[in-house]
Amino acid sequence: MTTEELKGLKVAKSVDARGTACPGPLLEAKKAIGTINVGDVMEVLSADEGTKIDIPKWCTKQGHEFLGSIDENGYFKVYLRKK
Repeated sequence: MTTEELKGLKVAKSVDARGTACPGPLLEAKKAIGTINVGDVMEVLSADEGTKIDIPKWCTKQGHEFLGSIDENGYFKVYLRKK
């Protein structure tokens, strides 16, 4: 998805993991995914670069759809859709 498409997504759950280092953001995402419905979008905020690798791999392994990420000032937002 493009940055504009990602910014326009309706997010069902936002997980702020900016204060955690690897594997914290992934663990927070794993906990939060159970709180949303299939088809919902989750956003993970992180300052740890490893998250941009960990979340897509986890999505592939678990069957969720990785939508993309947006770089912000000092952190980034990673988006996925629960399948």
